Amino acid sequence: MKGDSTKLSKISHKVSGHVTYGDNNRGKILGSGKVRSSSAVEIEDVLLVDGLKHNLLSISQLFDKNLMVENQM
Repeated sequence: MKGDSTKLSKISHKVSGHVTYGDNNRGKILGSGKVRSSSAVEIEDVLLVDGLKHNLLSISQLFDKNLMVENQM
């Protein structure tokens, strides 16, 4: 999820919907789009959420899309 539409490509705007965060606050879904990572991987169905201050990433959803996640520390 992202709060900045300039970081998304191919945005499709949605009329309604909300996401609920772990603290039970809610954010309105404004649309969805694609994000390209620094390694040229394109992630689809990234939600654009009104007022979101930080990007939220679900590792399990990346695995569902057959992407590999590795720690480079």
